[in-house]
Amino acid sequence: MIEKNIIIKNPMGLHIRPAGVLAKIASECASSVKMIFEDKQLNCKSVLNIMSGCIKFGDEVTIRCDGKNEEEDLKTIILAIESGLGEEI
Repeated sequence: MIEKNIIIKNPMGLHIRPAGVLAKIASECASSVKMIFEDKQLNCKSVLNIMSGCIKFGDEVTIRCDGKNEEEDLKTIILAIESGLGEEI
């Protein structure tokens, strides 16, 4: 298991569009991809699960990957979030 903290920079937070992009990218990962926010552990392979976190601009989340490609998958997810998940940041 490997994890990293990151701050959400999307001005509108993780609404439907960026959550959908994140879920699509996470679904292509071989390892389990979770987002920990406050007391919630969210499955990043599910749009609804991501949106249930009500994650806003400036919130700090922890991305946790667990599986045979966890390091590569973590890098992929972090890069996607840092780039704005398809939105201008």
